[in-house]
Amino acid sequence: MKKNKKKKFRDLGLDTKVSADGYRALNKDGSFNVRKTNVPFFERTNFFHSFISMPWLHFLCIVFLCYSVVNLVFASIYMIIGVESLTGISGASNMEAFIEAFFFSAQTITTLGYGRVAPIGTAANIVAAIESMLGLLTFALATGLLYGRFSRPSAKIKYSSHALISPYRNITGFMFRVVNPRNNQLLEVEVKVTLSMKKKDSELRDFYLLELERSKVVFFPSIWTIVHPINDSSPLYKLTASEVMEKDVEFIVMIKAFDESFSQIVYSRSSYKASELKWGEKFIYVSKRENDGLTVDVSRINASEKV
Repeated sequence: MKKNKKKKFRDLGLDTKVSADGYRALNKDGSFNVRKTNVPFFERTNFFHSFISMPWLHFLCIVFLCYSVVNLVFASIYMIIGVESLTGISGASNMEAFIEAFFFSAQTITTLGYGRVAPIGTAANIVAAIESMLGLLTFALATGLLYGRFSRPSAKIKYSSHALISPYRNITGFMFRVVNPRNNQLLEVEVKVTLSMKKKDSELRDFYLLELERSKVVFFPSIWTIVHPINDSSPLYKLTASEVMEKDVEFIVMIKAFDESFSQIVYSRSSYKASELKWGEKFIYVSKRENDGLTVDVSRINASEKV
Protein backbone atom coordinates (compact mmCIF):
# COMPACT_ATOMS: atom_id res chain seq x y z
CA MET A 1 0.00 0.00 0.00
CA LYS A 2 1.38 3.38 -1.00
CA LYS A 3 2.13 5.68 1.89
CA ASN A 4 0.44 9.07 1.83
CA LYS A 5 3.09 11.79 1.90
CA LYS A 6 1.33 15.11 2.17
CA LYS A 7 3.81 17.84 3.04
CA LYS A 8 2.15 20.13 5.55
CA PHE A 9 3.51 23.41 6.93
CA ARG A 10 2.08 25.46 9.75
CA ASP A 11 2.60 28.79 8.04
CA LEU A 12 4.45 30.71 5.33
CA GLY A 13 4.82 33.85 7.39
CA LEU A 14 1.14 34.46 6.70
CA ASP A 15 -1.63 34.33 9.25
CA THR A 16 -3.01 30.81 9.86
CA LYS A 17 -6.31 32.18 11.15
CA VAL A 18 -8.76 33.33 8.54
CA SER A 19 -11.18 36.06 9.58
CA ALA A 20 -13.62 35.74 6.67
CA ASP A 21 -14.37 33.56 3.67
CA GLY A 22 -12.75 34.77 0.48
CA TYR A 23 -9.70 36.20 2.24
CA ARG A 24 -6.73 36.48 -0.09
CA ALA A 25 -3.22 36.46 1.37
CA LEU A 26 -1.49 37.36 -1.90
CA ASN A 27 -2.95 39.64 -4.56
CA LYS A 28 -2.74 38.81 -8.26
CA ASP A 29 0.02 41.41 -8.75
CA GLY A 30 2.17 39.72 -6.08
CA SER A 31 1.58 42.28 -3.31
CA PHE A 32 0.55 41.04 0.12
CA ASN A 33 -3.01 41.71 1.20
CA VAL A 34 -1.95 43.02 4.61
CA ARG A 35 -2.62 46.48 6.02
CA LYS A 36 -0.86 47.71 9.16
CA THR A 37 -2.61 50.19 11.42
CA ASN A 38 -1.57 52.37 14.36
CA VAL A 39 1.99 52.71 13.08
CA PRO A 40 3.58 56.19 13.34
CA PHE A 41 3.94 57.91 9.97
CA PHE A 42 7.75 58.09 9.92
CA GLU A 43 8.08 54.45 11.03
CA ARG A 44 5.94 53.07 8.21
CA THR A 45 7.09 55.43 5.45
CA ASN A 46 9.85 54.47 3.05
CA PHE A 47 10.07 57.29 0.51
CA PHE A 48 12.72 55.62 -1.63
CA HIS A 49 10.71 52.40 -1.99
CA SER A 50 7.54 54.37 -2.70
CA PHE A 51 9.12 56.46 -5.44
CA ILE A 52 10.86 53.62 -7.27
CA SER A 53 7.89 51.21 -7.06
CA MET A 54 4.99 53.53 -7.91
CA PRO A 55 3.63 53.65 -11.51
CA TRP A 56 5.53 55.85 -13.96
CA LEU A 57 2.61 58.24 -14.43
CA HIS A 58 2.34 58.83 -10.68
CA PHE A 59 6.09 59.38 -10.41
CA LEU A 60 6.19 61.93 -13.24
CA CYS A 61 3.12 63.74 -11.90
CA ILE A 62 4.69 64.05 -8.43
CA VAL A 63 7.97 65.35 -9.90
CA PHE A 64 6.12 67.94 -12.01
CA LEU A 65 3.92 68.95 -9.06
CA CYS A 66 6.90 69.40 -6.71
CA TYR A 67 8.78 71.38 -9.36
CA SER A 68 5.79 73.69 -9.90
CA VAL A 69 5.10 74.19 -6.19
CA VAL A 70 8.74 75.07 -5.40
CA ASN A 71 8.81 77.64 -8.20
CA LEU A 72 5.50 79.11 -7.07
CA VAL A 73 6.86 79.47 -3.54
CA PHE A 74 10.07 81.21 -4.64
CA ALA A 75 8.18 83.42 -7.12
CA SER A 76 5.98 84.51 -4.21
CA ILE A 77 9.07 85.28 -2.11
CA TYR A 78 10.49 87.43 -4.92
CA MET A 79 7.17 89.27 -5.13
CA ILE A 80 7.20 89.85 -1.36
CA ILE A 81 10.75 91.24 -1.54
CA GLY A 82 9.65 93.40 -4.44
CA VAL A 83 9.95 93.03 -8.20
CA GLU A 84 12.30 96.01 -8.23
CA SER A 85 14.89 93.61 -6.73
CA LEU A 86 14.90 91.78 -10.08
CA THR A 87 16.32 93.55 -13.11
CA GLY A 88 14.64 93.11 -16.46
CA ILE A 89 11.09 92.60 -15.18
CA SER A 90 8.88 94.18 -17.82
CA GLY A 91 5.43 93.08 -16.63
CA ALA A 92 2.95 95.94 -16.32
CA SER A 93 0.59 94.18 -13.91
CA ASN A 94 1.23 92.15 -10.76
CA MET A 95 0.19 88.94 -12.56
CA GLU A 96 2.65 89.55 -15.41
CA ALA A 97 5.39 90.33 -12.90
CA PHE A 98 4.56 87.16 -10.95
CA ILE A 99 4.77 85.07 -14.13
CA GLU A 100 8.18 86.54 -14.94
CA ALA A 101 9.32 85.90 -11.36
CA PHE A 102 8.09 82.29 -11.70
CA PHE A 103 10.15 81.70 -14.83
CA PHE A 104 13.16 83.42 -13.25
CA SER A 105 12.78 80.97 -10.37
CA ALA A 106 12.69 78.07 -12.83
CA GLN A 107 15.90 79.32 -14.44
CA THR A 108 17.57 79.76 -11.05
CA ILE A 109 16.59 76.38 -9.59
CA THR A 110 17.97 74.62 -12.68
CA THR A 111 21.09 76.89 -12.62
CA LEU A 112 20.25 77.79 -16.22
CA GLY A 113 20.02 81.59 -16.06
CA TYR A 114 19.40 83.32 -19.39
CA GLY A 115 20.71 86.65 -18.04
CA ARG A 116 17.83 88.98 -18.89
CA VAL A 117 16.45 88.89 -15.34
CA ALA A 118 18.93 89.01 -12.47
CA PRO A 119 18.67 89.64 -8.71
CA ILE A 120 19.93 92.91 -7.25
CA GLY A 121 20.21 93.66 -3.58
CA THR A 122 21.19 91.45 -0.68
CA ALA A 123 17.76 89.90 -0.01
CA ALA A 124 17.11 88.81 -3.60
CA ASN A 125 20.63 87.43 -3.99
CA ILE A 126 20.32 85.43 -0.76
CA VAL A 127 17.01 83.90 -1.94
CA ALA A 128 18.52 83.12 -5.37
CA ALA A 129 21.57 81.49 -3.75
CA ILE A 130 19.37 79.34 -1.49
CA GLU A 131 17.18 78.36 -4.44
CA SER A 132 20.14 77.36 -6.62
CA MET A 133 21.56 75.20 -3.82
CA LEU A 134 18.13 73.62 -3.28
CA GLY A 135 17.91 72.97 -7.02
CA LEU A 136 21.27 71.17 -7.10
CA LEU A 137 20.29 68.91 -4.19
CA THR A 138 16.77 68.26 -5.46
CA PHE A 139 17.78 67.41 -9.00
CA ALA A 140 20.53 65.13 -7.71
CA LEU A 141 17.89 63.32 -5.65
CA ALA A 142 15.46 63.15 -8.59
CA THR A 143 18.23 61.79 -10.83
CA GLY A 144 19.01 59.09 -8.27
CA LEU A 145 15.34 58.09 -8.08
CA LEU A 146 15.07 58.03 -11.87
CA TYR A 147 18.17 55.86 -12.13
CA GLY A 148 16.83 53.60 -9.39
CA ARG A 149 13.62 53.07 -11.34
CA PHE A 150 15.51 52.15 -14.53
CA SER A 151 18.15 49.99 -12.85
CA ARG A 152 15.84 48.09 -10.48
CA PRO A 153 15.62 44.47 -11.70
CA SER A 154 12.15 42.99 -11.84
CA ALA A 155 10.58 39.90 -13.35
CA LYS A 156 7.50 40.94 -15.30
CA ILE A 157 6.26 37.39 -15.65
CA LYS A 158 2.76 37.09 -17.09
CA TYR A 159 0.42 34.56 -15.47
CA SER A 160 -2.70 33.00 -16.94
CA SER A 161 -5.76 34.65 -15.43
CA HIS A 162 -7.23 31.28 -14.44
CA ALA A 163 -5.81 27.97 -13.30
CA LEU A 164 -7.27 24.69 -14.50
CA ILE A 165 -8.18 21.34 -13.02
CA SER A 166 -7.63 19.15 -16.08
CA PRO A 167 -7.11 15.53 -17.04
CA TYR A 168 -3.43 14.70 -16.74
CA ARG A 169 -1.83 11.31 -17.42
CA ASN A 170 -4.84 9.20 -16.44
CA ILE A 171 -5.41 11.35 -13.34
CA THR A 172 -6.12 15.06 -12.94
CA GLY A 173 -3.79 17.97 -12.40
CA PHE A 174 -3.81 21.56 -11.18
CA MET A 175 -2.12 23.72 -13.82
CA PHE A 176 -1.51 27.30 -14.90
CA ARG A 177 0.70 28.99 -17.49
CA VAL A 178 3.44 31.60 -17.27
CA VAL A 179 5.45 33.45 -19.88
CA ASN A 180 8.14 36.13 -19.92
CA PRO A 181 6.79 38.80 -22.34
CA ARG A 182 10.06 40.75 -22.34
CA ASN A 183 13.08 40.15 -24.54
CA ASN A 184 15.43 39.70 -21.57
CA GLN A 185 16.53 36.15 -20.83
CA LEU A 186 15.64 34.42 -17.54
CA LEU A 187 17.77 31.45 -16.57
CA GLU A 188 17.53 28.77 -13.85
CA VAL A 189 13.84 29.47 -13.31
CA GLU A 190 12.40 27.82 -10.17
CA VAL A 191 8.79 27.74 -9.04
CA LYS A 192 7.14 26.86 -5.73
CA VAL A 193 3.40 26.47 -5.34
CA THR A 194 1.88 26.39 -1.87
CA LEU A 195 -1.72 25.45 -1.15
CA SER A 196 -3.53 27.24 1.68
CA MET A 197 -6.92 25.95 2.79
CA LYS A 198 -9.17 25.94 5.82
CA LYS A 199 -9.22 23.05 8.22
CA LYS A 200 -12.47 21.21 8.70
CA ASP A 201 -14.79 22.97 11.18
CA SER A 202 -12.04 25.46 12.06
CA GLU A 203 -10.93 29.00 11.27
CA LEU A 204 -7.32 27.88 11.06
CA ARG A 205 -5.59 27.14 7.78
CA ASP A 206 -3.18 24.45 6.65
CA PHE A 207 -0.34 25.06 4.19
CA TYR A 208 0.95 22.42 1.77
CA LEU A 209 3.95 22.64 -0.53
CA LEU A 210 2.68 21.04 -3.74
CA GLU A 211 4.79 18.60 -5.70
CA LEU A 212 5.14 19.71 -9.31
CA GLU A 213 5.68 17.81 -12.52
CA ARG A 214 8.66 20.10 -13.09
CA SER A 215 9.76 22.70 -10.56
CA LYS A 216 12.76 24.07 -12.45
CA VAL A 217 13.76 24.87 -16.03
CA VAL A 218 17.18 26.01 -17.17
CA PHE A 219 15.90 28.26 -19.98
CA PHE A 220 12.60 30.16 -20.22
CA PRO A 221 12.24 31.51 -23.77
CA SER A 222 8.77 30.08 -24.39
CA ILE A 223 5.54 29.52 -22.45
CA TRP A 224 5.56 27.15 -19.46
CA THR A 225 2.60 25.17 -18.16
CA ILE A 226 3.20 24.42 -14.47
CA VAL A 227 1.44 21.23 -13.35
CA HIS A 228 0.71 19.70 -9.96
CA PRO A 229 -0.41 16.07 -10.39
CA ILE A 230 -3.43 15.37 -8.17
CA ASN A 231 -2.57 11.83 -7.05
CA ASP A 232 -3.22 10.13 -3.72
CA SER A 233 -0.39 12.10 -2.07
CA SER A 234 -1.91 15.45 -3.06
CA PRO A 235 -3.96 17.46 -0.54
CA LEU A 236 -6.42 18.05 -3.43
CA TYR A 237 -7.00 14.32 -3.93
CA LYS A 238 -10.71 13.49 -4.36
CA LEU A 239 -11.81 17.05 -3.54
CA THR A 240 -14.77 18.24 -5.58
CA ALA A 241 -15.33 21.77 -6.86
CA SER A 242 -17.81 22.51 -4.05
CA GLU A 243 -15.38 21.20 -1.41
CA VAL A 244 -12.57 23.35 -2.84
CA MET A 245 -14.84 26.41 -2.57
CA GLU A 246 -15.87 25.44 0.96
CA LYS A 247 -12.26 25.12 2.06
CA ASP A 248 -11.54 28.57 0.56
CA VAL A 249 -8.34 27.37 -1.09
CA GLU A 250 -5.61 29.67 -2.31
CA PHE A 251 -2.67 28.64 -4.46
CA ILE A 252 0.33 30.85 -3.69
CA VAL A 253 2.96 30.94 -6.45
CA MET A 254 6.54 32.16 -6.15
CA ILE A 255 8.97 32.16 -9.06
CA LYS A 256 12.70 32.79 -8.77
CA ALA A 257 14.98 33.33 -11.77
CA PHE A 258 18.35 34.72 -12.76
CA ASP A 259 18.02 37.79 -14.98
CA GLU A 260 20.81 37.80 -17.53
CA SER A 261 20.43 41.54 -18.22
CA PHE A 262 21.07 42.62 -14.61
CA SER A 263 23.05 39.54 -13.52
CA GLN A 264 20.80 39.36 -10.47
CA ILE A 265 18.16 37.03 -9.07
CA VAL A 266 14.60 38.30 -9.51
CA TYR A 267 11.33 37.14 -7.99
CA SER A 268 7.71 37.09 -9.08
CA ARG A 269 4.60 36.22 -7.05
CA SER A 270 0.93 35.63 -7.72
CA SER A 271 -1.98 33.54 -6.46
CA TYR A 272 -5.15 31.77 -7.52
CA LYS A 273 -8.33 31.49 -5.47
CA ALA A 274 -10.95 28.77 -5.74
CA SER A 275 -13.15 31.08 -7.81
CA GLU A 276 -10.32 31.39 -10.38
CA LEU A 277 -10.25 27.67 -11.13
CA LYS A 278 -11.79 26.20 -14.27
CA TRP A 279 -12.73 22.55 -14.01
CA GLY A 280 -12.62 20.12 -16.92
CA GLU A 281 -10.75 22.43 -19.31
CA LYS A 282 -7.35 22.25 -20.92
CA PHE A 283 -5.02 24.93 -22.27
CA ILE A 284 -4.83 25.42 -26.03
CA TYR A 285 -1.41 25.07 -27.60
CA VAL A 286 -0.24 28.57 -28.52
CA SER A 287 3.21 27.88 -29.99
CA LYS A 288 3.88 27.12 -33.63
CA ARG A 289 6.92 26.74 -35.84
CA GLU A 290 7.45 29.39 -38.48
CA ASN A 291 10.39 29.24 -40.86
CA ASP A 292 13.32 28.22 -38.68
CA GLY A 293 11.97 29.45 -35.33
CA LEU A 294 9.20 29.09 -32.77
CA THR A 295 6.42 31.68 -32.44
CA VAL A 296 4.49 32.05 -29.16
CA ASP A 297 1.20 33.95 -29.14
CA VAL A 298 1.38 35.56 -25.69
CA SER A 299 -2.09 37.10 -26.08
CA ARG A 300 -3.59 33.60 -25.92
CA ILE A 301 -1.99 32.60 -22.62
CA ASN A 302 -5.48 32.28 -21.12
CA ALA A 303 -6.95 30.29 -24.03
CA SER A 304 -8.55 27.03 -22.88
CA GLU A 305 -11.30 24.70 -24.01
CA LYS A 306 -13.59 22.09 -22.50
CA VAL A 307 -12.17 18.59 -22.48
